[in-house]
Amino acid sequence: MRNLIALFVILFTSQLFSQDVAVLKYKGGGDWYSNPTALPNLVKYCNDNIDTNINENIQTVEVGSTDIYQFPLLHMTGHGNVFFDDDDAENLRNYLISGGFLHIDDNYGMEPYITKELKKVFPNNELREIPKDHAIFNTAFDFPNGLPKIHEHDGKSPQAFGIFHEGRLVLLFTFESDLGDGWEDQEVHNDPEDVREKALKMGANIVKYAFEN
Repeated sequence: MRNLIALFVILFTSQLFSQDVAVLKYKGGGDWYSNPTALPNLVKYCNDNIDTNINENIQTVEVGSTDIYQFPLLHMTGHGNVFFDDDDAENLRNYLISGGFLHIDDNYGMEPYITKELKKVFPNNELREIPKDHAIFNTAFDFPNGLPKIHEHDGKSPQAFGIFHEGRLVLLFTFESDLGDGWEDQEVHNDPEDVREKALKMGANIVKYAFEN
């Protein structure tokens, strides 16, 4: 197992200069494929505004695949059930502690499922709310009030939760915000331009933080 983990680390570190991102496919029946225009639009925004050079051909990778080590940043979303088997959980944990970053964006209804499954990934590490002065809220654009509200669902305030490993934020869970809806093509949700801009700027912060930390 140690040799396998070492191989994973080598595979990942060999890709550190890559700026590719990918959508994470998971089991359980949840719609991991939702918001299909979101990540391509965010990537284009980042390339145009924060000097990234990300491949605009977005790939999909499965949680249990070693292919995840090719990507410094994975994006996960959906509305429903999520399930990680033991191999998925171990693979994702090794990816994150080796330097990877996962952004999970609740597209409404995902929270109870992902919270439970993350206990398999980090049994001794709880999701905790990220303070508003954390670097992820000002690395490219300033959000002094923390995570912006993009879509209304239950009248709750947006919250950003994280998992930290040895002081590094390795996982971001955005809740009651729906950033991905704001990244989608304008005609999908008919969001005002200022709302879409807020979502894209916060997304750019996530991308920049993940690539630099």
